[in-house]
Amino acid sequence: MKKRHSSEADEHQEAHTGAEFAGDAAKHSPGGTLSVSTGSTTPGNLAPAYAEGAGRARSRALAVDEYAEGILRGDRIVLARAITLIESRKPDDNRLARALLGAVLPHSGRAARVGITGVPGVGKSTFIEALGCMLTEAGQRVAVLAVDPSSRISKGSIMGDKTRMERLASDPRAFIRPSPSAGSLGGVARKTREAMLLCEAAGFDVVIVETVGVGQSETVVHSMVDFFLLLMLAGAGDQLQGIKRGIMEMADALVIHKADGDNRVAADRARGEYEQAMHFLRSVSPDWFPPVLTCSSVTLEGIADVWKTITQHRALMTQNGYLRARRAEQDRSWMHDTIREALQDSFETHAGVAALLPMLERQVEEGSLPAVTAAQQLLDVFAGREDGTVP
Repeated sequence: MKKRHSSEADEHQEAHTGAEFAGDAAKHSPGGTLSVSTGSTTPGNLAPAYAEGAGRARSRALAVDEYAEGILRGDRIVLARAITLIESRKPDDNRLARALLGAVLPHSGRAARVGITGVPGVGKSTFIEALGCMLTEAGQRVAVLAVDPSSRISKGSIMGDKTRMERLASDPRAFIRPSPSAGSLGGVARKTREAMLLCEAAGFDVVIVETVGVGQSETVVHSMVDFFLLLMLAGAGDQLQGIKRGIMEMADALVIHKADGDNRVAADRARGEYEQAMHFLRSVSPDWFPPVLTCSSVTLEGIADVWKTITQHRALMTQNGYLRARRAEQDRSWMHDTIREALQDSFETHAGVAALLPMLERQVEEGSLPAVTAAQQLLDVFAGREDGTVP
């Protein structure tokens, strides 16, 4: 695998040449699977319906109606380019992205949104591939928004999800989009919500959000999906001490993964321990008690039961009205998160702030200026209250 270092120039370039990149990568990939890149898009063995329109989209920027048209007909190359567009921080791209989201919004909202989290090594990608392949074999279309952690030093990330899910990545009924977390909390990318809407508009029946699983603000994941699944491991130490109570309280189901071979007995024992623990926790969904299941992505035992649980939860939450209320609350939260992100972006790109920041950072490091005072001076400059001159 290659390491990709993200930059503003990379994002802008990929927003306008993503289809060409996908086509070239597909031709040079023996197995038809893209392995690495922030802008990786689609398997090489595209079905004709998905490849339609790729040629005319390769060498130029697309207008809003062209993006929308391609997405609505299920063109995965256009979909990938649209996701790259919404991930861009450039003002012109942001304006285009907002117009695109407005155009496709009436066609979104029909998919089952599933968030999957768990500690590194629990087998999230393996589980998602097993579940996704089972669903595509049943005729459903599955989109996976996989998030890889970004380096705080190089700002790059290793997009390994397409190589870990090689079989699913080559399935014409599936779409896998790796994105860097880029410092966002909750183990998701900053534009995961928008990418999810685009995938729904493209006709995918199930949208799976795979998180980094580092334990940071998992409420972010919960605030964008219908069903929050927590993957667990047996035989990895003290079961009940190994996870956070808050994550368990948010989960709609706990699944003990890798329940096969010699680990099967340990998985069954862990299941009993978690079932007892769950009785002391309050479920976030009305009329629903989170079950604890076991499964194996190797033998596929229990995978169908996990999906059955998800569909049962969706049916119940639709019937009691909680699904609609939950999504309404999520949309409200999304609005406020977008405001915070926009303010932060505006602050960081403000000319006055950028000019004053190095001097204030130096004074804070030297101990001659309190950090809170420096922060307030920058905020005053940003708000236009004063020029930020240090007395």
